[in-house]
Amino acid sequence: MNLNDFLQAAGASKQFISENKFEEIVLKEFKATPEILERLKHLEETPSESLRLEFFFYTNAAGKAKDFANCLKNRGYSADYSKVPGPTTIFLINGWTDKIKINTETVIAWSKEMCELGYGYDCAFDGWGTTPDQD
Repeated sequence: MNLNDFLQAAGASKQFISENKFEEIVLKEFKATPEILERLKHLEETPSESLRLEFFFYTNAAGKAKDFANCLKNRGYSADYSKVPGPTTIFLINGWTDKIKINTETVIAWSKEMCELGYGYDCAFDGWGTTPDQD
């Protein structure tokens, strides 16, 4: 076992997201989503009814990132993970959903589901984004 393997194994044993942090993330998403959707409406002449959403999560071990990326792939999403550049043991998991109805209720429900799913894998949901110019 080399030093990098040891550090990754040590990170895997440490919890990355506390219950309090999880609750803060859910609340942040609940508050931010209506504002983001309102801004999105102004980017298009005719707002889209459905769009693919790009999502972002973070965790502290490659194994957790890999397992969670596989979970997201099993849901039909594209997903990948990579180490965040620099002297850190943080990993980014990101990808895209299939098309989702773009309305406040649907996106808030999806965001909450993503928060809960990530928490189950000890990954913190860092939000979502999209672009109106999709096929």
